[in-house]
Amino acid sequence: MSKYVKDLISQELVNRLDGTEECVIANVIGLDANSTSALRKRLRDKDIRVAVVKNSLARRATEGTPLAPAFEGLTGPAAVLWGGEDFITLIKEAVELDKSEEFEEFEARGGVMDGETLDSARVKEISKWPNRVEQLSILSGQLLSPGAQLSAQMLGPGSQLCGQIKSKGEGDE
Repeated sequence: MSKYVKDLISQELVNRLDGTEECVIANVIGLDANSTSALRKRLRDKDIRVAVVKNSLARRATEGTPLAPAFEGLTGPAAVLWGGEDFITLIKEAVELDKSEEFEEFEARGGVMDGETLDSARVKEISKWPNRVEQLSILSGQLLSPGAQLSAQMLGPGSQLCGQIKSKGEGDE
């Protein structure tokens, strides 16, 4: 491959990864054409993008970016996954694909999050974290809980008082 072609491919990868700060690195070698097509469709439906890259070109394209640590020391073919609703959702999907019998050859090998290089064990650990929607749900529950407890505490004695007034009122008639 000529230097000119390598520069063009690197520039295209720079453009595709522009603004991306976190990614997952996976191995997709061994998937047949139908499995690859099904994998790409499944990822596309979840707004996750994937690109199979040559390591040296990926290192050149991500040099000086937050994604650079993901490609340091990487050997063998790699696919870069990025996008999705949030990074935790991306990792959860990658780990789910890793466990899937339909895509046996798919393997989540690592990635980068907040400038930190992730190995495959760390990716699997992070996949157990709550994603953005789950975090918002937990937060709203924590915000609403004190108000609900206060309301219940105010209604409890109030209903007792109302019952006592009603029983006194019925007894006077």
